[in-house]
Amino acid sequence: MFKAVACCQIGLVLMCSAVAADYPTKPIRFINPTAPGGTAEPIARVIALKMSETLGQTVVVDSRGGAGGTVGTATAANAAPDGYTILLGVVSPMAINVTLYGAKLPYDPLKHFAPVSLITKVPQVLSVHPTIPVASIRQLVDYAKEPKSKLNYGSAGSGTTGHLVAELLKKRAAMPMTHIPFKGSGPALSALLSNDVGVMLSGPPAVIGMAQAGRLRILATSGTQRTPVLPDVPTFIESGLPIDVTSWYCLVVPAGTSRPIVARLHDALVGALKSPQVSETLLKMGAPPEWSTPEQLTVFLRAEIKKFAEVLEIAGAKID
Repeated sequence: MFKAVACCQIGLVLMCSAVAADYPTKPIRFINPTAPGGTAEPIARVIALKMSETLGQTVVVDSRGGAGGTVGTATAANAAPDGYTILLGVVSPMAINVTLYGAKLPYDPLKHFAPVSLITKVPQVLSVHPTIPVASIRQLVDYAKEPKSKLNYGSAGSGTTGHLVAELLKKRAAMPMTHIPFKGSGPALSALLSNDVGVMLSGPPAVIGMAQAGRLRILATSGTQRTPVLPDVPTFIESGLPIDVTSWYCLVVPAGTSRPIVARLHDALVGALKSPQVSETLLKMGAPPEWSTPEQLTVFLRAEIKKFAEVLEIAGAKID
């Protein structure tokens, strides 16, 4: 009996190895669980292009925003574990929403996905419309406290990092500000540019170009250090506001994907992140490449879920 079981296991290993040796034989769908035009999409596209070269098959970015990234993430969780659907894991649906949505979350990040690698960590950037007469975060806090200001802020949606950082800011600075959630950073940015909202929090890739064009003003970033792509912009901490919350992106696949295929995707991703073409592009976006082993990513995800549960309790952020 034991011999039969051993032979069966060997057979499965050989079969998986054979499948991985041929993989991929068709295009791969790379789900970005955020709306087009935001922080995540340009990161996904530059990586997908380089991975396509390595894998010999097109990696197609499929942007599916909604519910703080939950819609696209759930789509990936329910996909076949064959390596032809991969997911850009985003901090909101993979960590924050575990606590924010609780039992209503339609997937478990640790049970329904197999980790591949970390991709990057980015700060949150606070931007304002140029018509708001402030040049620093402290001036913004004072402005928000004026009775006539009626300041509102846009985010990529309830449960996103921008939402969480803004609620922390409101609490730390006793700052009145109304949350206007959108279905992704792209729509939120459009609202900021048209002055439908006065403030926005997002990752650097979504706003750097507009700031350089003078269409918005960046006042502060989260994290413990200034981001190299915005060297003149102080952190919240430098401004006396203890806010150290950053976003991150990783690559995961549906649980049950064979180890050889996970290893193939890991090598293709890390190779892309190490390439000068991708590395330089990400650095210019303010998203420095950072990779890991699948095992390291699992440890990281567990720690982030726990950390954000504590941050949510402090911030008091809720689903709008």
